Amino acid sequence: MGNNGEGRDPALVQSVDRAVTVLELLARNGEAGITEIAAELGVHKSSASRLVYTLQARELVEQDGERGPFRIGLGMRRFAGAVSGPIDYVRVGGPVCVDLADRLGETVNIAVLDGDVALNVSQARGGSAVAAQNWVGQRTPLHATSSGKVLLAAASDSEQDRLLAGELVACAPRTITDPGRLRRVLRRTAEDGFATCMEELEAGLHAVAVPVFGAGGDVVAAISAAGPAYRLSQTRMPEIVEELRVASRDLSIRMGHAVA
Repeated sequence: MGNNGEGRDPALVQSVDRAVTVLELLARNGEAGITEIAAELGVHKSSASRLVYTLQARELVEQDGERGPFRIGLGMRRFAGAVSGPIDYVRVGGPVCVDLADRLGETVNIAVLDGDVALNVSQARGGSAVAAQNWVGQRTPLHATSSGKVLLAAASDSEQDRLLAGELVACAPRTITDPGRLRRVLRRTAEDGFATCMEELEAGLHAVAVPVFGAGGDVVAAISAAGPAYRLSQTRMPEIVEELRVASRDLSIRMGHAVA
C-alpha cells in the first residue's frame, strides 16, 4: 500500500506546486517573463528559470523567441483529451482578452460550455477593473451569466430542455429563476447576438457577452466584459457589444475558423 506522501521529500511537493502555479499564471495572463514568474513564485529568477525551462523541455510551456515571454505550450494537449478546445482558448485567447481589457478598462473572459455550466478558460483585467476575482477555471451557472446565456441561446431546443430541467437557483436578487422568462431572454439573445447580465450573478456586477463562432458557424465559446453596474451601464452596452464582436472575430480567425 502507498504511504500517501509520508516520508517523501517535501521539496518534491513544493516543486509540483510551483509548476502548477506557473501554468496557472500563464493561463490567466496569456504570457509572462521570468521576472514576473519569479515574483509570482516568490523565488530568485535563477530558480524560476530552472523550473520554467524544465516545463519547456516537456513542451508544457513555450517561449516567444530566445528572449521573449513564456506562454502555455502545445504539450498541454497531452493532458487535454476531450477538452483540447479550452486549451486552445487559453493559449490563443489570452492576447485577445488582454487587448480588449486594455481598450475597455474592464474584466474580459472567455467561457465554453462544460456539461451544464459555463467554464471560464481565459481572463484579463483592464486598468479600471476594481474586482480582483480570478474566474479562470471557475464554473458558473448558465442562467445567471451573460456568457452562459449566449451558450444556452445557441443550444438546440432539446439541449435547452435538458440544461434547464433542474432548478434555476437564485445567485442574486435579480437572477432569472422563471424558466418561461429565461426562454424569452434566450430567444432575444439569439436574435440580437448578445446577452446581458444585470446584477444576476452578483449584486453590483453587470456583464455583456457575444458568441464566438467555429468553422461551421456553430457557437463554440462566448467572450464577455464585466464591470461595476455604475460604469457598465445600459447606455454603454452598445459600444461594448461592438468591441466584443471585433474581439470575437479576431479570436475566431486566430483559432483558424473561417469567418465571413
